Amino acid sequence: MKIIEALKMLKDLQRKAEDLRGKVKQHSAHMNFETPVYPDQKGQVAAWIQSHSDLLKEILNLRVSIQKTNINTSVTIELSKKQVTKSIAEWIHRRRDLANFERDMWKQLTDRNLKEGTGMNSMQQPIEVKIVRCYNPSERDERIMALESEPSQVDAKLEIVNATTDLIE
Repeated sequence: MKIIEALKMLKDLQRKAEDLRGKVKQHSAHMNFETPVYPDQKGQVAAWIQSHSDLLKEILNLRVSIQKTNINTSVTIELSKKQVTKSIAEWIHRRRDLANFERDMWKQLTDRNLKEGTGMNSMQQPIEVKIVRCYNPSERDERIMALESEPSQVDAKLEIVNATTDLIE
């Protein structure tokens, strides 16, 4: 089974489990004067509970298999003309938030709206005022651009990987 198949199966199993919870909620009790919907309603509710438990075991097994696969499968992605290799799990974390955190850090490198020109020193003498940057503006711009496109590059590669990688059981 491929990763993508397992992910789709997970969604289906979760939907089925939710449906069973709804049925149990709806049919777990009735008034003594009502006719039960099912001939053996108590048995039916117990069967739904067992089915739900079985589904949860299957969901757990799939999730663990996906995690094993994600940790043990390396993927190489070209970023900024460099080949970068990480596990699927690492790429997922980069995609989820870490690349954005890194981009946000690079965006903090600014001139802080400081202005160059002429000012006065403490003795009221005119002095030339210049901005001293503690960073390289072109490097900052390059890094921001690269980090802004990284999530979509990771998405594109992981879509292919998810469709072609066998699940580790």
